[in-house]
Amino acid sequence: MRLQAHASASSPYRETLYVSTTPTVYDVAERSGVSIATVSRVYRNPDSVRAETRERVLTAARELGYVPSGNARGLASRSTGILGLCFPDYSDPDAEAGEADDEDAAMLYSDQIIRGMERAARRHGYALLIAASLKGGPESLVAKVAGRVDGFAVLARTVPTEELEIISRRQPVVMLAGPREGTDHLDHIEVANFDGQSELTRHLIEDHGLRRLAYIGSAEESPDVEARFRGYLAACRAGGLEVADEPDLRVRMMTQAEGAHALDALFARHGAWPEALVFANDQMAVGALHALAERGLRVPDDVVVTGFDGIPLSRLVRPALTTVRQPMLRMGEEAVELLVKRLSGARDADPVSLVLPVSVARRGSCGCGDGEGAGPGVR
Repeated sequence: MRLQAHASASSPYRETLYVSTTPTVYDVAERSGVSIATVSRVYRNPDSVRAETRERVLTAARELGYVPSGNARGLASRSTGILGLCFPDYSDPDAEAGEADDEDAAMLYSDQIIRGMERAARRHGYALLIAASLKGGPESLVAKVAGRVDGFAVLARTVPTEELEIISRRQPVVMLAGPREGTDHLDHIEVANFDGQSELTRHLIEDHGLRRLAYIGSAEESPDVEARFRGYLAACRAGGLEVADEPDLRVRMMTQAEGAHALDALFARHGAWPEALVFANDQMAVGALHALAERGLRVPDDVVVTGFDGIPLSRLVRPALTTVRQPMLRMGEEAVELLVKRLSGARDADPVSLVLPVSVARRGSCGCGDGEGAGPGVR
């Protein structure tokens, strides 16, 4: 963070208090009973330190609220000119095994957020540091990013809430996606997941007259996917459909491969195809489209398929995928705007919560044609 957000030339006492109460590497070394060099290695090269020692150092750091400093420029000015983004590694393991071209074309959810953040960061004169792996543990991820940036955005469920609590004492943090529970003091941006899935499901029921729908979600529901399922349930019940309180199928990972495998599981369970397959994201839906074509089934004549996200690949498959488009680029841009606002002197202002609208793209996979027709924005 920038020091002027907390002190001014006319208030030297506040500046002195700020510096004196900030835990240092010396404090962590003393509390954990190791050398300063060992503390440094824990953050710079954690695998070079024994697990027991590493955990002792990280525990001491958490208790003190310590965040490792960045480079010499950051030490001198408390500003790095860099913003950060932390998110889980969403890569499709099947793509890594030989389908890299498909994966590149997919432009996953996180890729679009990165593009939005990079665009906005350049406008404000900042660079962007990206951390997309949890190797070494969440503490290592947070420490590496927080020690090198002025502020950062983090996708929900990437790191423990208690870690964000520590970081937010030192620099601005913006939460992306998911609910605000436990992070009410942080700026937060999400999209209208419930409303988007509800409107898409209503479209299938009322505009296409479909009655037998199957919803495919994930084994470990993310807050966003859970909100989408609730939107699906609300629309089904409003349309007079009897649906269970659980998805028809939960898959291990929301990838193209899992979307394809879901077909066998659904058919084995029900002995027949539903009228529509409602997937929790575009990746699974695209995998299902490929698998249905291999089986000689026609979409949407034999079965309707829908997704959620609006990744670029959803427009390229045939038939083009009916989906809920969420403003992923805008989410990245808004994250930067909030961080820059905090860094420019609004650090103590009330936390901001943004819910960005979504829109339904009605395309060929539901029978609406291969155009870019979209329903009204919903939120």
